[in-house]
Amino acid sequence: MAGPRIVAELGRPETAQETADRKAASSAAYRSSKTFRNLAAALLITIAVVAVVYFGVPRGSLREPDPVDVAAVADQVSSSIDHTLIVPTVPADWRANAARLEGETWLVVYAPPKGFVNIAQGIGVADGWAPRRLGNVSPSGSVTIDGIAWDEYTMSGQARPDGISYALSTTAGADTVLVYGGSLAPETVRTAAEGLTDQIRTLREETP
Repeated sequence: MAGPRIVAELGRPETAQETADRKAASSAAYRSSKTFRNLAAALLITIAVVAVVYFGVPRGSLREPDPVDVAAVADQVSSSIDHTLIVPTVPADWRANAARLEGETWLVVYAPPKGFVNIAQGIGVADGWAPRRLGNVSPSGSVTIDGIAWDEYTMSGQARPDGISYALSTTAGADTVLVYGGSLAPETVRTAAEGLTDQIRTLREETP
């Protein structure tokens, strides 16, 4: 019958305690190795999922909403209030972002290639409506565009929370028309004013 196995490192047979300690250490090492492999596998799966989401989901700028049909909205609102509303004629690269009735004001908002332009029609408003809408700013001068005399407002856009830097206003029958904008040259506001000439004349003719 063979005797106890000689352990090379010890030069003698293991004691019962040494055998138990060796098996316990081996078991602990196995569990540790298995835990590490599981963690590594989980990490790889997480990285793979993130990669799929990152590379698989289309990115880029969000699609802009369709431009507002100013003429269609104006026609609908005009019918409901029985009052003629202006529909600006502007360059083709100006985007119409909004057209709505705000109380006594018909407001159209355009986005030229740079900055913004608001065109407001105060319906039957009292004198001083335009300066009040601009924050009680007094006219700084006047300018004539296509035979229409406009009050001119020059402001510091950087000092205003709304960024408005230039405005023009004129009467149109019982109404007042205000064209104003920010982050742009005065010529851009004047371009919008030019596109209102015929309609302003029509409103003036409609008012006795």
